[in-house]
Amino acid sequence: MTRIKPAKGWAAINLSELWEYRDLLYFLTWRDVKVRYKQTAIGVAWVLLQPLALMGIFTLFFGRLAKIPSDGIPYPVFALAGVLPWQLFSRTITDSTDSLITDQRLITKVYFPRLFVPTASSLAALIDFGISMVLLFLFMFFMRTRLEATILWLPVFVMLMVITALGVGYWLAALNVEYRDVMYTVPFLNQVWMFITPVVYPSSLVPARWRLVYGLNPMVSVVEGFRWCLFGVGSGPSPMLFFSAAISLALFASGILWFRNRERTFVDSLG
Repeated sequence: MTRIKPAKGWAAINLSELWEYRDLLYFLTWRDVKVRYKQTAIGVAWVLLQPLALMGIFTLFFGRLAKIPSDGIPYPVFALAGVLPWQLFSRTITDSTDSLITDQRLITKVYFPRLFVPTASSLAALIDFGISMVLLFLFMFFMRTRLEATILWLPVFVMLMVITALGVGYWLAALNVEYRDVMYTVPFLNQVWMFITPVVYPSSLVPARWRLVYGLNPMVSVVEGFRWCLFGVGSGPSPMLFFSAAISLALFASGILWFRNRERTFVDSLG
């Protein structure tokens, strides 16, 4: 009899095992992409309609009525540049939270790195993000918003965005197996988290003395860095952004360790 159980500490990550099962990650990701738009009337067009609708609502209520500043950028473009990374994050933590429950039949019958289940949800959301970026570039073109040389930093902040989403997703996915209350708190968490993230307003509105406290929100570095890359607005790399990025990396590392530590209980909890 061979007993398979996760290792402890940093050895739990086991990169060689993850590499061995890399093909499975591809198939799980592609499955999530196909299932998401299967039997829908307009299919992948939802990827563009959702951020477009949010951009319109935010522009009307926050840009026109509330007169929230947008750092000299046309507000529709400013809002869309905040909506896209936020939607990736929001969808990732929502899908990751439910992923182990959704795939419980597969998990209880076959051994494979369980870390791939929430990771596949994140990669599927990243594909949608790539498609919706076309919409942002089109709006930038029509509103004559110039791309800055800082766009060369964009891959760095996209990677930070994925790391942040995965870190939170790993925590919530593992917790949801033991405490199903978690799935009911995620929609509320998403709503609150969005308004403490500079999606519809610039972080320059936050008083200087509160910047480091504000930087405890890891999505601050993602959204502000994303806008800085595209438009060159904001202070760019700053103590607040570096602090927020450090929180993102800490969430990612601790999320993996927590997930792998709790992995041994998944089959019993799901069975």
